[in-house]
Amino acid sequence: MSSTILHESGLTPEAELQHGSSGAAANGPEKNPFLVSLGERVRAQRACRGLTRKAAAQAAGVSERHLANLEYGSGNASILVLQHVAEALQCTLAGLLGDVTTSSPEWILLRELLEHRDEATLRRVRIAVGEMLGTGGENAAQAARSPRVALIGLRGAGKTTLGGMLAEDLDFPFVELSREIEKFAGCSISEIQGLYGMNAYRRYERRALEEAIQIYPEAVIATPGGLVSDPATFNLLLAHCTTVWLQAEPEDHMERVRAQGDFRPMAASKEAMEDLRQILAGRAAFYSKAEFSLDTSAQPLDATFAGLRGLVREALRMPV
Repeated sequence: MSSTILHESGLTPEAELQHGSSGAAANGPEKNPFLVSLGERVRAQRACRGLTRKAAAQAAGVSERHLANLEYGSGNASILVLQHVAEALQCTLAGLLGDVTTSSPEWILLRELLEHRDEATLRRVRIAVGEMLGTGGENAAQAARSPRVALIGLRGAGKTTLGGMLAEDLDFPFVELSREIEKFAGCSISEIQGLYGMNAYRRYERRALEEAIQIYPEAVIATPGGLVSDPATFNLLLAHCTTVWLQAEPEDHMERVRAQGDFRPMAASKEAMEDLRQILAGRAAFYSKAEFSLDTSAQPLDATFAGLRGLVREALRMPV
């Protein structure tokens, strides 16, 4: 596939050098605001998916240098290249271009109604729409909170360790969704992603969550860190589980992941900590949609678990 990304002059980098140093290009013209905004959206989508630039470039079939040009607003990509990038980032082309609500007049009218509303208002609208459509809303009322407790957050936040302890304390089944995904696929997560791609992995992830919700009326569920990247799956989780975001400092995430011997998805990155910070920044707005949050960096394990135990038992109206 073609991976040509043109500079603002309309020339490839090599052709631009041959064209000479005269003119606006040689004087370093200001970047086009649209291209800068486009690059910011590409970077944000990549961070949310937890992909390094190298991995995203490989998935899109473009060079890492071309993707860097695009992200920093100095490359003018063809529509076909943008489509490949959007597919690699699991988003729509319209999303990269900055307009995801242009598919019908109803979408446009809805966008007009919701535009400029604050986050609290948008959350109430989302819950009301969920209830109207029969998805159960978000269990916003305490009396309706689900006894399925889902722990969300980046790898290394403590979901498996604290989740197992919480399940034992509540006498609930403990469901590690990553293991359920591997059971469905019959291979490891790294093999799923390597052999079938991220889209196939997300389908297995959704299927595993649907089955966990169907089988377990009560459970503690440790979710994969990237689950929030898929809006449909995340909506399903919010609608059927009491959610807790386990937060941690980037350094603690990295230390815990290394202690587990797990370097996905940053094994080939020379800037792993910066990649991790970008992933956290890209996902934080989604993680914050959880009903509760707990800082797992602030205290030792026993004290952290005591905080989680008290929080969940109070939320579910169970004896503390």
